[in-house]
Amino acid sequence: MSLWLRKLVLHRPQIQNLSQQCSMLVNYSFDTVEIENASHSVTLVPRLDYSVNLLDNIIDTLQEKRIELKTVNQYLVTDFDVDDQSHVESIELEHLVVYSLEILLKIKNQIGSISGINSIPEILPSSIPMIRTISAKLFVLFPLNSQKLSELSVHLGSIVLDSATLTKARFDFSKSNHVSSTLLDEVKLMADSKLNKQYPLVDFSKLFDV
Repeated sequence: MSLWLRKLVLHRPQIQNLSQQCSMLVNYSFDTVEIENASHSVTLVPRLDYSVNLLDNIIDTLQEKRIELKTVNQYLVTDFDVDDQSHVESIELEHLVVYSLEILLKIKNQIGSISGINSIPEILPSSIPMIRTISAKLFVLFPLNSQKLSELSVHLGSIVLDSATLTKARFDFSKSNHVSSTLLDEVKLMADSKLNKQYPLVDFSKLFDV
């Protein structure tokens, strides 16, 4: 849990007072947790905390897979053959995992940079398209992680909307999509560079496009 979340927990009485003041304006309660429907009014703190825990779980799973693939693919450091489909598929799989991990770590850093409720509509919107993109890419090979990422995007989306309602903030979805697209491109280059150092015989700029 980030420092800001801990502060919210410590100051829950003040938060509850704020909830009572806002209850006439929005259907929101800081004392209610609706597990069955993420769109219902729930406290921001448990929802953000749950989202971070869910994200950490996905990251841990992919990090374990990354270690496994790095070990299994060790022979490709010196024996990679671009005409061998099994070699290409092994590298593609490891690249997918590395790429996904880098994106999710960026999103974790975004969540960790939240300094208060007013910063949520500024920080989180761009993370949602990225999560959905990674979820789609993992769907076939890692369906459980894909499902968890879909759940995460729903949770974060509802947090953004509720925080925007409470703070009367406005955000530009087209701008968020642009930021997301730019970050995805940057991370692809980072993943290419990282794996190119590991597999010098592989030309990631020509092998495939993530």
